[in-house]
Amino acid sequence: MTNIRVVLHAADGSTREQFVPAGSNLVVLAGLRRFPGLRYSCGMGRCGRCASRVLQGMEGLPPPNWKEERLLGADKLAEGYRLLCQLYLNSDVEVVQDPVPVQPAWKRQGTERRDLRGVRVE
Repeated sequence: MTNIRVVLHAADGSTREQFVPAGSNLVVLAGLRRFPGLRYSCGMGRCGRCASRVLQGMEGLPPPNWKEERLLGADKLAEGYRLLCQLYLNSDVEVVQDPVPVQPAWKRQGTERRDLRGVRVE
């Protein structure tokens, strides 16, 4: 199996470089204690704690899915942010996590959050 190079500029200011198997999800690896330093929480694209700005390797990533579009919004996606929990990596990548997690688009835009049925969520 091919290994890919991942460089993480973590929220705590440290930088980690590690090789991981192709097809890996960094949040899964972090949960297994195989990728230290990565900030994450839910692992399902709902909280945004794993949001990271891609510095290199964006061309090797799939297009953003609906969870990323909803949580990050067009503005953060345009700035190069992605949710690491939603990505299975197949090429080298370098990412940076901000010291403070990215707020969901609905909070930044001052709109109400609603579930898939349209019911308001607190």
